[in-house]
Amino acid sequence: MDWTKEFSAAVTVCDNEGIITDMNNKSAATFEKDGGFGLIGKSLFECHNKNSADQIRDLLDHQKTNVYTIEKNGVKKLIYQAPWYDNGEMKGLVELSLEIPFEMPHFIRD
Repeated sequence: MDWTKEFSAAVTVCDNEGIITDMNNKSAATFEKDGGFGLIGKSLFECHNKNSADQIRDLLDHQKTNVYTIEKNGVKKLIYQAPWYDNGEMKGLVELSLEIPFEMPHFIRD
């Protein structure tokens, strides 16, 4: 079962070389103007500016996680980029892009 296919957040996966290996429907729709599912097999480094490409390279080289929020076209999103592993070996990065409300509750739990 591919639970990510119709998941409401965009899921984009790349390998250790920054080549896009998988996208769910939301990711393809998000990047439709750039090619949608046609981006599978393309390099992240070719579709990002130098600063973003350097950040991606740093994440890949150092197995780091990057989390931030953005606003684009009146939509606020949480972006979560993290390594993915197979049998303990890093295989690339996963990016989750979730639409979030501008105002949202924050809870502190014990």
